[in-house]
Amino acid sequence: MPRIAMAAALCLLPVTLCAQWLNFRQPGIPRKPDGKPDLTAPAPRAPDGKPDLSGLWGGGAPIPGPIAYMGDIISDIKDEAIFRPAAEALVQKRAEDLGRDWPAYHCLPIGPVQGLVETYRIIQSPTVVALLFSNAYSGDDYRQIFLDGRELPRYPNPTWHGYSVGHWEKSESGTSKSESDTNEDTLVIETVGFNDRSWLDRAGHPHAEKLHTTEHLRRIDFGHIQYQITFDDPETMTRPLTLRRVRNYQADTEMLEAVCENERDAIHMVGKAAKGIQLSPSVLAKYAGTYDLREGEAGVPRQPITITLSNVQLYIGALPLTPESETSFQWGSSRIDFSQDAAGTVTGFMLMFGFGETGYYVKR
Repeated sequence: MPRIAMAAALCLLPVTLCAQWLNFRQPGIPRKPDGKPDLTAPAPRAPDGKPDLSGLWGGGAPIPGPIAYMGDIISDIKDEAIFRPAAEALVQKRAEDLGRDWPAYHCLPIGPVQGLVETYRIIQSPTVVALLFSNAYSGDDYRQIFLDGRELPRYPNPTWHGYSVGHWEKSESGTSKSESDTNEDTLVIETVGFNDRSWLDRAGHPHAEKLHTTEHLRRIDFGHIQYQITFDDPETMTRPLTLRRVRNYQADTEMLEAVCENERDAIHMVGKAAKGIQLSPSVLAKYAGTYDLREGEAGVPRQPITITLSNVQLYIGALPLTPESETSFQWGSSRIDFSQDAAGTVTGFMLMFGFGETGYYVKR
């Protein structure tokens, strides 16, 4: 086959063989003797002397966190009463609807949890920081954080990302490897003016327009940012909720364009959780426990998943499992199929997400 024809044929394959810059040796970053990026090298500084947060950031596990925050924002919170009854009732309704109204399924922004769950590029200047997002659900997106001394708007017109202002502070936990004890090393971001259309997670936890978020970003070395966000929303929460995770530098790769086309399928999203199926407490009890992703699997999430039983109802975090049969359950927009051995002992389950990814989890 001629080379030109062969190249054209390869580009028609349903894989990213022809993608650009996914394996590009990035200049200007510290490296080990073997050429691999040295992610523990000292954090760089910007020309104005502030820590330089620039770069492509993603990955990293919640601290702590049994499952990804995008699935259930309170998955690792012991106080189940953090959301008010009306908010919890809305979560239950959205679970019964299989999460079909999650904005991301309709090409709309993820919302206030972007900094926790998405990969993004930070572009930094003395007066404004830009966050560029590339999301498989809602497509390319961005945020602006102004550092020019302006105040938050008193009467903001509600938007998907709100209005953000930032300033630098000295952290209480010490400085990074490249900083002295007198330097401000943490970017603090305050945001108000959200609309109430976005969800805080796929489980369906809501927020009101008066939601106020405070974020802290601290680059502790070249390859890691400590990220913290506090959600303060008295209308839907009983107290502020603070979540933390470490963001990892994504070296020698690049974001690619993401264009959302989910909306054309919205008319088919009419699912409804099955009703009328009742399982005995003894059947449900055998599914309770902690499950680990099977070695070699690439499922999401990768952290252990704990299933609990409360009042004849199985839960993962705050999101209930709705029985479709004795071994199959609906979990939000995802499906769980349990496996048993010849003696009827539960050995694990297959988790199938609404967007196609699967993973098998083995019971401890």
